[in-house]
Amino acid sequence: MVTKSRVYNWYIALLAAGCMVLYGYDAAVFNAVQTNKHWLDWFNTPKGNLLGLVNTTYSIGAIVSGWFLAGPTADYFGRRWGMGIGCFITVIATLVQTFSPRHGLGVFIFGRVLIGIGQGMALTAGPVFIGELTPPEIRGKVMSFWQLFYSVGSFIAYWVNYACGKHKESLGHWDWKMVVMFQMLVPLIIIVQLPFVPESPRWYIQHGDRIEDARASLRRVRDTEQEVEDELLGIREAIIFEKEVISGSYLALWKDVSVRKRMGLAFIVNVGQQLSGQGTLNSYSSLIYKQIWPSSDTINLINALNATCGILFTLNATWTVDRFGRKFLFIGGAIGMAICMLIVPMIGLETPNIAVKSAAGKITGYTKTEPVGIAIVAMLFLFIFFYKPSWGATTWIWTSEIFSMNVRTQAVGMCTQMQNVAQCVFNQFFPIFYANCGLKSFFFFMTTNICLAIFVWRLIPETKSVALEEIDVLFGGANHTEKGGDLLHVEDPHRAHVGVDNVGLEEISSAAARPVAHELKI
Repeated sequence: MVTKSRVYNWYIALLAAGCMVLYGYDAAVFNAVQTNKHWLDWFNTPKGNLLGLVNTTYSIGAIVSGWFLAGPTADYFGRRWGMGIGCFITVIATLVQTFSPRHGLGVFIFGRVLIGIGQGMALTAGPVFIGELTPPEIRGKVMSFWQLFYSVGSFIAYWVNYACGKHKESLGHWDWKMVVMFQMLVPLIIIVQLPFVPESPRWYIQHGDRIEDARASLRRVRDTEQEVEDELLGIREAIIFEKEVISGSYLALWKDVSVRKRMGLAFIVNVGQQLSGQGTLNSYSSLIYKQIWPSSDTINLINALNATCGILFTLNATWTVDRFGRKFLFIGGAIGMAICMLIVPMIGLETPNIAVKSAAGKITGYTKTEPVGIAIVAMLFLFIFFYKPSWGATTWIWTSEIFSMNVRTQAVGMCTQMQNVAQCVFNQFFPIFYANCGLKSFFFFMTTNICLAIFVWRLIPETKSVALEEIDVLFGGANHTEKGGDLLHVEDPHRAHVGVDNVGLEEISSAAARPVAHELKI
């Protein structure tokens, strides 16, 4: 049954998911402008390592932000402030890039670093905000729109680029400046609306046991008073256990064995997302297509259609992730991507190379016929069909829901930025790898995807429909709800007595004065 509170829950979740539009747009922007003649002319045609540096500096900014800035900001000021500050920095960075002086590639690179910092903050606070305000039974479905909005960002960027490319003669250098400047649109929309959405109830409880503020937030996104009180009790139980028994600080990242285990697994999952092949294709597909189609309009159209299909393919996650579970999508997606990455190089090996000659008749390189190019593009589109709902959407869903409240934002920031660590390293040598091996380099991605499928099958637990406060049990940790119930002396840790269990304004820290059962163990 569709209720007013459920509709509002979807609205605020989709607003937070808008942060992912920033990421998708920026990734598409660089892929688009790196082949733009006016952009190349404006910055003296950067090549090789310098071109790789322009792409990598974004990742450096995002890594620094995700590891050292985003978590403390979202934990100290709140999830809304984390998203808002990240969006504001993105707006400033967009202006820096757009109005970089001629031949001032250093200024453009500085803008890339800034945009990485801003997005690193927004991409940490956003998924945490969604997970903490969404009911567990639809958390996966709602979080699938996080990846969908990445595709929306790419969709907007590629179609704006395609439209500007069709009028490049009249626009001149503004054909790339307009593409970059459009990145301001979504962060401004998010900033305007953030003051009117509720803060995370879990953040309120963590900061002084602000029961009434947390209750007010939950009442806006839950249907009944009993649901509000049950969830509020579960939050208080988990947080008091984490503060009194484990650690209320980021030290729990290293003290808690189950958290360390989750960090290791999440690091591998997020690195695997990029090494599946998607991260490299997102950055360098234009260079691959350029070897077959000399027309930039054709390449822009292919990228725009790819982004459009990406939106449709990601929608598959909305009806599968809470029905079949996270592991099903991870394994099925990895197998599908491996098959695609096997077929692509096989097409290259089994079809003839066409020599490209200069005006003097000298062979300058080799290409493929257009039908072969179409076959390769079709397989890369099929790759996206498998990637988007699985390692695209599910990686973010799983990473954002597996950590306990005391370390959630910091851990999510660190783990998701491993995507940029992997991309930063791999993108430095992929152009050389591809130049030397051609399409045979795709065998690497095939092998990686097979390994990822085996890894998930053996080591990743299913988190479908599990409450955030009870996730720890899946990784060998204690049930924070039940142990916290002992500390709060409640009769039933899973069901609150309305007007009894969540009454009072006392600080969580005062619970230290209460007697604790001797059998309480981590």
